[in-house]
Amino acid sequence: MMYAMTDDPHSAPPVELAAFPTPVEPAPRLATAIGLGPDDLWIKRDDLTGLGGGGNKIRKLEWTVGAALAEGADTLVTTGAPQSNHARLTAAAGARVGLDVVLVLRGSPGVSRSGNLALDGLFGARIAWAGDVDRAGLDRAAAEVCEQLRTSGAKPALIPFGGSSALGARGYVRCGEELREQLPDLRTAVVALGSGGTMAGLVISLGADAVLGVDVGALPEPAAAVSEFAGLPASEGLRFRRDQIGGGYATLTAPTADALTLAARTAGLVLDPTYTGRAMAGLIAAVRDGDIRPGERTVFVHTGGLPGLFGHAEGVAYAEGRVVEYRA
Repeated sequence: MMYAMTDDPHSAPPVELAAFPTPVEPAPRLATAIGLGPDDLWIKRDDLTGLGGGGNKIRKLEWTVGAALAEGADTLVTTGAPQSNHARLTAAAGARVGLDVVLVLRGSPGVSRSGNLALDGLFGARIAWAGDVDRAGLDRAAAEVCEQLRTSGAKPALIPFGGSSALGARGYVRCGEELREQLPDLRTAVVALGSGGTMAGLVISLGADAVLGVDVGALPEPAAAVSEFAGLPASEGLRFRRDQIGGGYATLTAPTADALTLAARTAGLVLDPTYTGRAMAGLIAAVRDGDIRPGERTVFVHTGGLPGLFGHAEGVAYAEGRVVEYRA
C-alpha cells in the first residue's frame, strides 16, 4: 500500500527530531545597515534545529514522519530539486528513526555531488532522477517509485513536496508560538516562501498581518498554497513579495548576492542563495519601501540551507570572489 500523509492533526503524535525552542538573537549592526534601529531586528535561528545540518524542514518532518511511523511505513519517499533541503532532512530523519529513504529529484546525475547531494548519500538515501520535468511530472515519478516499492514488498509513505501540507504546517504553528513567547512585541516575521508550509504555520499562530513571505520561485502560485495549508480564503490578507525571484529559483540574483555579503559581514550570519538569501533581500527591500519601519520589532526567520550554498555553482563562485588577499 502507498501511504499519503493525512492532514488530520489527531492522526498521530509528532516524532521528536530536534530540540526546541530555537534561540532568537539580536542583529544590531545588520539592523542599522538596512535602515532599522539597532534593537529592531532579531534572528530566529531555525538553522540550529540540529538534525542533518539543521533547517526549517525538521519542524514539518516531526509531524509527517510521525504519521508515517503510525501507519506502519518502512520507507519514506519525497520529491525536490537536486539541492533540496527538504530532501536532505528527510534522508536524515529516515536515518534517525530507522526508515529507508528514496528521494525523487528533478534532473539527472551531474558532475557535482556537492552540497545537499553529498549529505543525501551519507545519510543512506537512494536517489531516483526524474529528468527535466515540471511539478506534475515530479509527482508522477514519485507515484511510480512508490508503486515499484509496493510491488517489491515495501510500505512507502509519500511525504509532500517541501514537507508542506496542513499537517506539516503544524510544525510552524509551534514556531510562531515560540516567537510570541520570546518576543511578545513582534510586529513582522520575515520568512522565505517556497512550498508554503512554513509561512502557513506562522500565519496560523501569528496572524496574516504579522508574517511577510518572500517568494523564492519554487511554485507558480505559492500564496495559494499558504492559504490552503492555513485554511484561509484564497490569499486573503497575506503579506508576500514576488520581487526577488529574478531569473528563477536556481539563479543567484544581484540583490540576493548583496544580502549574502551584508548578513555575513555585519552579523556573521551565513545565508544560502535560494531561500534565506532571497528572504533577506526581501527584508531589505521591505525596509526601503516602508513596508517594515524603524521602531517595529522585526524577526528574520533563518530557515537554514547552508549545505545548498556549497552545491550552488554561482553562489560558491560569488563567495570565493569576495576573498581579498592581504598585502602588507
